Amino acid sequence: MFVGEKLCIARGRPTGFDYLRVVLSVLVVWIHTARVVYGDDLFFWQTEFRPFLKSVLPMFFVLSGFLVAGSLERSRTLVSFLGNRFIRIYPALAVEVFLSAFLLGAVFTSLDLSLYFADPEFLRYLVNVTGHIHFSLPGVFVNNPDAGTVNIQLWTVPYELECYIVIALLFLFGVVKHRILSVVAAVGCPIFYGIVRYWRHGQDWANFPTTMSGNLLICGFLLGIVIYLYRDRIRWDPYLFAVAAASVLCAYWYTSFGDFLALPGLAYVTVFLGICSPPKLPMLKGADYSYGIFLYGYPIQQALYAMGPLGQTWFLNGLLACALSAVFAAFSWHFVEKPALRLKPVVIAVEDRWIRLRAAILGDAEVEEAIAPGGVVRVD
Repeated sequence: MFVGEKLCIARGRPTGFDYLRVVLSVLVVWIHTARVVYGDDLFFWQTEFRPFLKSVLPMFFVLSGFLVAGSLERSRTLVSFLGNRFIRIYPALAVEVFLSAFLLGAVFTSLDLSLYFADPEFLRYLVNVTGHIHFSLPGVFVNNPDAGTVNIQLWTVPYELECYIVIALLFLFGVVKHRILSVVAAVGCPIFYGIVRYWRHGQDWANFPTTMSGNLLICGFLLGIVIYLYRDRIRWDPYLFAVAAASVLCAYWYTSFGDFLALPGLAYVTVFLGICSPPKLPMLKGADYSYGIFLYGYPIQQALYAMGPLGQTWFLNGLLACALSAVFAAFSWHFVEKPALRLKPVVIAVEDRWIRLRAAILGDAEVEEAIAPGGVVRVD
């Protein structure tokens, strides 16, 4: 059976992707317990669990690339594609940033509130909503082991934005019609990145002591796109899954540059698991709490540590943080993310106006007449 056939059987997005996103989000919280409680997670990455820890974020990006490629294929123009990406990502990020700055920071700062809100560092933190990331707020968590860090997880945001830039460029070059372009990009990017690292770091070019480099996360995103576009050629096979999983383990355990070698196998493992269709739990039907857990997990962990001994044990910190971040994730989904998704008709209306305007300017009467609100005519 091919990946595309498996997708058709699922009749929509397979539930495996929903479970996978939640599991990966929760794993991010648990991985961060060492950093929060001990101020150093390096020992985590030097254990035999390294392949599993290092796989979490790349799997997130592969998953995103696969699903976003489907959204790209269904989009008529970049207006709807980027518009839908914006309303899915930005509102929740903006709310998290403002809650961290105005509520969490105000509670945990060691400064007087007048000094806190007047500090330039406070204003710099608000710039996180643009993707220009700052990790600290004035006087907040300064006595924690990971001193001064409010939300380390935001480091991936610029790379997520770069992924959308990359896929938008591929769209303009016609990647949906000429899918070989996705292969060229997915192969060329890690080669180019490896050359740049060698030029900058010499003999240490392949040393990645902790999490995978952000640039390689983009490569994982591209591999997700490749698998989606070639879903009619790539088989969904348990034996291939076993081989891919073994290649990931061997790459991380037995080579110093496993971050490069593991990516193809990791991409297949991610999509294989994602297009499985286990029954969906009632509490997850019509909801996606993964983004909220991802956004709120680290600030909650830092707050738990600052509040006293209960949050200063790694196990209890992780357990409590998962529970509380799930609560905030539910808030984020029901009051921010889901309402924002109701703006999709607005995005489609703006796109229709853009297509008509373009048709009028270019004198393309046939396109102008064919377009109706919610129409399906594609203009590349």
